[in-house]
Amino acid sequence: MELRAYRSQDLAEVLRLFYETVHTINARDYTPAQLAVWAPEQPDMARWAKSLVAHRSFVALEEGVLAGFADLDVENAYFDRLYVSAAMQRRGVGTLLANRIEQEAACCAIEKLLVEASVTALSFFERRGYVVLQEQQVERCGILLTNYRMEKSLD
Repeated sequence: MELRAYRSQDLAEVLRLFYETVHTINARDYTPAQLAVWAPEQPDMARWAKSLVAHRSFVALEEGVLAGFADLDVENAYFDRLYVSAAMQRRGVGTLLANRIEQEAACCAIEKLLVEASVTALSFFERRGYVVLQEQQVERCGILLTNYRMEKSLD
């Protein structure tokens, strides 16, 4: 497994993985309407490109194929995204990426790292030592999605 910094040429593949992961893996915990507003077929590519470049973003590759990605918003001490390909679930990709994000945060002197975890990802983050601060209802295009605001001390 190769782990490297995100590159702008990764964008199309990252967006494809995001869409497919949400619509496959998260489908057990969210309705089709919720999935559609979370990961629309036509994402705002400019917004994604700007965000991924502004953050500390990483991709995991298995034999040159994108297996997952994650990013850290250093300014807000926020673990923004962590997505693993449906084909690569339960193979350590999420752990590899989460370890890297937490290492980056520690190197940036971040003492407490925030994440907003989906229902699907809640147990993953709990096993990593994150604690739930609150359950949230996030509105997207008039549709509510449940997630969990969580925090982990990195000291």
